[in-house]
Amino acid sequence: MPQTLFHSVVCPLVMPTSMWSVSVFCLLAWGVGSAMSWGVCRVEDGADSRVMVRELKGTCSDEDRRALAVSADDVLTALHQGRGVVLKGVVLAGDLPLDRLSLQPFEPELVRQAAIAERIEAERVSAVRVIDGPFILEGVEVQGILATNLIEPGYVVVRGPVSLRGSTIRQSIDLSRMVFLDRADFSDLRIGYEGFFIRAIFARDADFTRTSFGTHSRFHQARFLGKAAFTEARFRGLAEFLEVSFADDAGFARTRFLQGTGFSGSRFHKTLDVSEARFDREAYFRFTEYQGKADFHRALFRNTADFTEARFHGAVDFRAAVFEYPHLVSGVDLPDLRSKGGTSVRDRDFLLLVFVLALLGLVLLAVWKKKPR
Repeated sequence: MPQTLFHSVVCPLVMPTSMWSVSVFCLLAWGVGSAMSWGVCRVEDGADSRVMVRELKGTCSDEDRRALAVSADDVLTALHQGRGVVLKGVVLAGDLPLDRLSLQPFEPELVRQAAIAERIEAERVSAVRVIDGPFILEGVEVQGILATNLIEPGYVVVRGPVSLRGSTIRQSIDLSRMVFLDRADFSDLRIGYEGFFIRAIFARDADFTRTSFGTHSRFHQARFLGKAAFTEARFRGLAEFLEVSFADDAGFARTRFLQGTGFSGSRFHKTLDVSEARFDREAYFRFTEYQGKADFHRALFRNTADFTEARFHGAVDFRAAVFEYPHLVSGVDLPDLRSKGGTSVRDRDFLLLVFVLALLGLVLLAVWKKKPR
């Protein structure tokens, strides 16, 4: 039975003048009651015993959502039982530490891809934690910390699809050393504080479109075997993509980096799209390698842009890219930075000064001509 917050509407015990009137009256009362029940705030369960389903339905206030919150302990119990989890629209109360899941012996067949198995075996990991079904938290308000907590070598393998689309992480999320064997959708996710994906492996496409990252984001040594989309994402804190491998297309078009950003040591095996991205602070691309096209078209660099020892094997597009401080650019052959990105900040300031002085001169000349002689 679903959890609900409502009052029932029933046919009142009155006796109209005819049986026909009774029927119509009760039918109308039933219709009104059904309509009210349809809009009531409630949490519905799923019918599949293999998956824990909690979906918020009806018209809900913030107080209703919190009153019908789902316990993180219940989610952890379902995962312990080998069940998948699907939460939609609910509030998730409490921390969800995935390192409490039971260990099971690692077999290469578990991950289905030789490249992933080789990486795990290279670390001499003999046991992993497994989530067999889907792990879906869509439109969910996560009040606690969601974390793998794997400091020592180890992995959490998710065999079903993962989605946190449209959810809000009030605190931090740490999915480091998680293996995503199916699609991973983090689009429109909002992270309050840290967002860590250190040494995570994405076997298929990973979608971080319009994701809002918090105070610190780390993808150190992560591997993207499918497409990686960070289009229109927003990194409010330090963003680290150090030694990351992108086997397929990587998209950072119109992405905003408000603090320091590092891609040093990363490998882009296909297209990298950074067109119209904005780097408000230092951006480091040291020792990066680009096998396919690197598109920096109309990108804006407002501070250091360091490409020292970067290797470009494909086409490079810096058309209309703006470097506000050309003297802070290094490692790329841009013979005429102004033609590549327009005038620099210093040039604009100089031109503005010349314009003001010229205007002042014209005013003084006009005053001098009006003086009586």
